[in-house]
Amino acid sequence: MKLFKRLSLVAMLVSATALTPLIAQTIGDDPVPEAKLAIPDGQQLFGKNDPNVRRATAQVNGEIITGTDIDHRLALIVAANENKLPPEELARFRAQVLTNLIDETLQIQEAAANEIEVTDAEVNQYFDRVAQQNFNRPANEVEKYLISIGSSVATLKRQIKGELSWSRLLSRNVRPSANVSDDEVNAIIERIKATKGTTEYRLGEIYLSATPETMSAVTENAKKIIDQLRQGGNFVAYARQFSEASTASVGGDLGWLGLAQLPQSLANAAANMNANEVQAVTSPGGISILLLIDKRQVATSDPRDSVLSLKQIAITFPKGTPEAQVAPLVKQFSEETQQITGCGAADEMARKLGADVVNRDGIKIRELPAPLQQVMLDLQIGQSTPPYGSLQDGVRVFVLCGRDAPQEAASESFDEIMSRLEEERVNKRARIYLRDLRRDAVIEYN
Repeated sequence: MKLFKRLSLVAMLVSATALTPLIAQTIGDDPVPEAKLAIPDGQQLFGKNDPNVRRATAQVNGEIITGTDIDHRLALIVAANENKLPPEELARFRAQVLTNLIDETLQIQEAAANEIEVTDAEVNQYFDRVAQQNFNRPANEVEKYLISIGSSVATLKRQIKGELSWSRLLSRNVRPSANVSDDEVNAIIERIKATKGTTEYRLGEIYLSATPETMSAVTENAKKIIDQLRQGGNFVAYARQFSEASTASVGGDLGWLGLAQLPQSLANAAANMNANEVQAVTSPGGISILLLIDKRQVATSDPRDSVLSLKQIAITFPKGTPEAQVAPLVKQFSEETQQITGCGAADEMARKLGADVVNRDGIKIRELPAPLQQVMLDLQIGQSTPPYGSLQDGVRVFVLCGRDAPQEAASESFDEIMSRLEEERVNKRARIYLRDLRRDAVIEYN
């Protein structure tokens, strides 16, 4: 019995391929000034555009993106969402995958034009590391898994190559000019000192740009995405495929932010959100789908960072066992385990109940499922939690064997703040760089 429900293998693999750490990059509330197009009213369209016709493949500056390329990348997303995507979602994802592959191709081409090489050996080495870190298994077993879901090693390695190429290109052509002064860093340090004890928010964002003309369609699209997320869709996977912010490659994670660092519309929403809540926020530049991942107090220790030593006692039920038959077993399990008087007595109780025992150390309270976090904060050493679980996954209790209080939170160092600010500037310029590549590209849809 596993202690915690893990992310699906594909979700972990998809998120693990983000190579460059990205910092919060939201779009401000003020409209971005743009040159106006001279488009007179009262004219007509010569020809028809059928919105139901989607271009399946494309050539990007002569390089072909095949239907197989799209299918293999799409399979990763489907698996990350536990094969629960409805047909209309698949169609939208397919169109977005093609857009992502076009951008990826442009990035690889631009790196090659600048004589930046990413060798097969480097890609293979990174892939092997991802396989070991996220799957705890050799790369050849991961290859079998990807084939089983309709994907391939090739599509994942191409994504790795694209992100390595883009990262190196930015490091050479963009990063050297993203300078941050000492005065800017010192100003942030003073602001952190002044805001000690206030609340910071860790947010995920899926940013969808919109103009006044497209706002209605984009709003409808955002509603569909939120519906899928609330039904269990993987936020990281959706952010990587749909978000137009540079944080898409890290699953939309904006990091820890104070409300003052956010555009006012996002700050107002975040202040009233609960953990794991998803909400759409409208701004002049488009729509942000926000996920509140967590909250904490600035530069102060958080009790949820306490490190626990736990003993898990779990029972499972044969597949197909009626709920009426399970209820008295759970009741007995609950009554017996509440009599545990310390971790030393837990093993004997488990033997008596025919339960499995797992010892786990080094678990932070904030890493536990939300229903257990408050229970752990109030639990005394040697006490056990109420039963937690389900008919399908089994029921378990956790005995608290030890708890180490969190150390006083350390503020960011001067160098850490400077690095963060430089990264913000690199990311903003990266979006402009990619926008220019799109404008200059010759793209033929098939």
